[in-house]
Amino acid sequence: MESINFKGEQVFLRLLEPTDLPVLHQVENNPEFWTISQTVQPFTQYTLSQYIAQAHQDIYESKQQRWVICNHLSQCAIGFIDLFDFDVRNSRVGMGIVIAKKENRNQGYATEALRILIDYCKKHLYVRQIFVNILTDNTASIQLFSKFGFELAGVKKQWIRQGMQFKDEALYQLIFKDL
Repeated sequence: MESINFKGEQVFLRLLEPTDLPVLHQVENNPEFWTISQTVQPFTQYTLSQYIAQAHQDIYESKQQRWVICNHLSQCAIGFIDLFDFDVRNSRVGMGIVIAKKENRNQGYATEALRILIDYCKKHLYVRQIFVNILTDNTASIQLFSKFGFELAGVKKQWIRQGMQFKDEALYQLIFKDL
C-alpha cells in the first residue's frame, strides 16, 4: 500500500481529538452553516463530546470520518473536511469542507486540504468516485471542487430551504478513471 502524507505546505490534517471540542462547538452552532448541514438547532457540548468519543471508529464501520484542518504555523484547527455516506459496495463517498472563520477563507487552506483528502480517498479507500452537494449560488465551493475535476452531474431544484427561500443544490462528482 502506498503511504500518504497528511501534510501540505500550509495545513495538515488529523482526526478529531477531545481538544477540538471548542472549535467543533463553534462550527456546529454557527447558523451560517446550518443550511448546508441541515441543522435546525444548536448542539450541546455533551452531544459533541460524545461525537468526538466515537470518532475513533473505522470509516468502514461508521461510514463517515471527520478530519481537522490545522494551520502549520499556529497548529490551530481552522476547519473540517468530512467524508460521509461511505459506500464500499458502490465504491463512493461524499465529501464536505468548512473553513470556520471568514479571515481564513481564500487563503488556499481548503484547496490544500482537499488535495490531501482526495489522494487519501483514491489511494487508501480505493473509491471510484467522490461526490459533493453544493448550493448553486456558492460559487467559491463550485470553483474549489471544479479545480480538482469535479463535474456537474445534476441540479436538485428548490432542494434546500433557507429561511423563506428554496435554493437549488448541485451534485458534483469526481470519477477516477484509472481504478
